[in-house]
Amino acid sequence: MWPCNCLFLSQYTHHHLVVFLLTFFSYVLLHSSRKTFSNVKVSISSQWTPSASNTSLPPYSPGETWEENRLFADTQEATLFLGVLDTIFLFSYAVGLYISGIIGDRLNLRYVLTVGLCGSAVVEFVFGTVTEWMGIYNVYVYCVLWVCNGLLQSAVWPCVVAVMGNWFGKSGRGFIFGLWSACASVGNILGAFLASSVLKYGYEFAFLLTSAVQFAGGVVVFFGLLTSPKEVGLSVDTDTGLHAVERDSDSQRPLMSDEEEDEDEVEEEEEEGLCETPPTAIGFFEAFCLPGVIPYSLAYACLKMVNYSFFFWLPFYLSSNFGWKEVEADRLSVWYDVGGIIGGTVQGLASDVLGRRAPIIALSLLLAMGALFGYSHSPDDKVVNAALLATTGFFIGGPSNMISSAISADLGRQEALQGQQEALATVTGIVDGTGSIGAAAGQYLVSVIESNWNWISVFYFFVVMTGGSLVFIMPLLVRELRSMCRDRQTQTHQL
Repeated sequence: MWPCNCLFLSQYTHHHLVVFLLTFFSYVLLHSSRKTFSNVKVSISSQWTPSASNTSLPPYSPGETWEENRLFADTQEATLFLGVLDTIFLFSYAVGLYISGIIGDRLNLRYVLTVGLCGSAVVEFVFGTVTEWMGIYNVYVYCVLWVCNGLLQSAVWPCVVAVMGNWFGKSGRGFIFGLWSACASVGNILGAFLASSVLKYGYEFAFLLTSAVQFAGGVVVFFGLLTSPKEVGLSVDTDTGLHAVERDSDSQRPLMSDEEEDEDEVEEEEEEGLCETPPTAIGFFEAFCLPGVIPYSLAYACLKMVNYSFFFWLPFYLSSNFGWKEVEADRLSVWYDVGGIIGGTVQGLASDVLGRRAPIIALSLLLAMGALFGYSHSPDDKVVNAALLATTGFFIGGPSNMISSAISADLGRQEALQGQQEALATVTGIVDGTGSIGAAAGQYLVSVIESNWNWISVFYFFVVMTGGSLVFIMPLLVRELRSMCRDRQTQTHQL
């Protein structure tokens, strides 16, 4: 077992570690700033609506009456608009994913990634900080800014998945991508703690802090990320990682060298690379029709709706349903992401061992339906709530992370392409874009269901959508189970 692990690890160089960390933390920072909006919804809602303290002020107190910044008459109207903003963001994010996936396969991934990170950081700073400092309270301004934010953020995920797919082959992809896809959950945790640490000064400082950190991360990515092994003279076999790499001094050579001999070697490698015909970018509809893309996209649409409902509404739910303080609700909500981190890693490793993805996902989705039902009846106890949250996150976040990362990479590097077409970013954009459309529709439905009925009805809706995700991958599950049976029969005959 130990020699096998050494062989597995020997496939990778320090460049792989740098790429893993840079892409990981770039999405961590993006999600931490995205999480800020859900963490401060209670504060925003109270700022946009009259409160007891506001209405007790004299009717003509200059600069202090709630009528000057009031957007809505009551909290229910503000909650509906918050749901509308989530929907606007996700719809624009979904449209942007389809576009940015195509762009990512045609332009330098590093440039597209940097524009997405830095651009969205600026928009979030304007949305949450500048508007508050300048006293700009306008629904149209908020909507336009959130559309721009969704379009800019959509450039990040297809690019980081494509970069990871360029550096890591199919061998061990489930475990590596399962561990790496924890970036979204880590970002949620970081965002919750960053927001809660400055929330006492005002929600505008939460936006200021997270957007500033994200912008700095975009600058680091621009100057430090290598998007392909070819940039340092390496080659990757899609099935076995760096199995075909020649172990000479080039693989360990620093990026900047003063020795003329090394420079000559690099120039020779670049000249050899020019002789190779680069793969052409695949068309959008051609990528959509690749085997497995449509079923996983539809399944992810249902699953992402549930996952992002927890992302956008969990702190608000904990505050409004149990009466817990906003800071306490923010910190308790991280247990859902902790479960997602463990779930993505464990289930990714299990799919590598099994050699199939669909059976692991199907089992997890089935258990997720039970976990959702159990959490809907969680008592007013923080320890029990945290345990149920972690369990739910394990079974919901795990499959979500796998579909959006490892499975998207599998689909973008499948045998049907025969290595002649570049499709990784495009396929990732299609899967995640379709998922975002489902998530966008779901966020408004959550606010409507909660306003007209109650939170129990919302969780029952989550159970139904999780079952829908299971239905969509059923054909793939049947096909992979049949393939497993054939493989076992073949092994039995050989013995």
